[in-house]
Amino acid sequence: MTQDTISPAGRPAVDAPVQMLGGLSPAQFMRRYWQKKPLLIRNAFPGFQPLLSRQQLFAMAADEAVESRLIVHGPKGWKLRHGPFARSAFPPFGQRRWTLLVQGVDLHLDTGHDLLQRFRFVPDARLDDLMISWASDGGGVGPHFDSYDVFLLQASGQRLWRIGRQKDLSLEPDVPLKILSRFEPEQEHLLNPGDMLYLPPRWAHDGIAVGDDCMTYSAGFRVPQRGGLAGELVQRMADEFEDSTLYRDPSQPATATPAAMPTALADFAADALSRLVADRASLACALGEVMTEPKPRVCFDEPGEPWRVGALRLDRRTRMMYDEHHVFINGEGFRAAGADARLMRELADTRCLPAARVARASAQAQALLADWFDAGWLQRQD
Repeated sequence: MTQDTISPAGRPAVDAPVQMLGGLSPAQFMRRYWQKKPLLIRNAFPGFQPLLSRQQLFAMAADEAVESRLIVHGPKGWKLRHGPFARSAFPPFGQRRWTLLVQGVDLHLDTGHDLLQRFRFVPDARLDDLMISWASDGGGVGPHFDSYDVFLLQASGQRLWRIGRQKDLSLEPDVPLKILSRFEPEQEHLLNPGDMLYLPPRWAHDGIAVGDDCMTYSAGFRVPQRGGLAGELVQRMADEFEDSTLYRDPSQPATATPAAMPTALADFAADALSRLVADRASLACALGEVMTEPKPRVCFDEPGEPWRVGALRLDRRTRMMYDEHHVFINGEGFRAAGADARLMRELADTRCLPAARVARASAQAQALLADWFDAGWLQRQD
């Protein structure tokens, strides 16, 4: 794709200028633009060719394991349908103003996964997925804003992007999409194949296909919501929380209001919750497990050969991260220290291990790698 300086993990070196960021290094981009302001990058991927054809994309949308949406803007307004889709479900290609969105392409296509790896100068805990949208002339999803960062890479055809810092976030009523009712664009950019536009969260944007066969790739990022994340963490921590202390109320007087909640019981509950979250080690483990939980619909394939020591790589669907004391993979956490921890961190960062590193691993580490291989989380590196 480009001649950018790439680290052994297959992603841009953080201090080296890269074409995909307009000559900025990832460190410079994160400091100047990330969550701050948009960046238009002309020729971010010189000579870029789509990773799959229109026919292949539409075939993917027919798979029930793939999340897809069909959006049609007609004389009677907006219509939204969710896949999977039979070929007969789509409007004629010559019909204007309709769009197919296919989510999580990186989970189903190796080249999609490889493209998403180019954005790993952002922590994996924040990287979400690669979405591909195909649109007929005039197609789009209407002016809207996202709560997450996004890189919009033009793969084929042209798309006109109108963007702005929107103060009025009111939405169109009775519409199946979250479309801004009073969109006020400040800039316009016509993107050609290989061009890319970065948008921080809450920057309003409206992308309109110009001509036929417009395909846009969106690299999106995860934005944990505080309440939702807290709920997931508490639920996971509670399963491991061992405290058999029983509630006692020897000073409870007789009451004429039996339905009233006792204050002492509310205090007991608050104390239990504070003790639960005060366990920082348990919290760290729960966080890693939650953040590496595979997406819904993800299934791993059984290996076609038995385990043996050799070069390995993570399956494209595998999520693996680590902290100071743990390694996390696909929703499971393991304590790790010393050489084994260094080996597992290398695997998480580079998503592969050479045969020599696997051969020198401890018996315990090799047994763990064998278990992950048998689960389909690891694959043989050819």
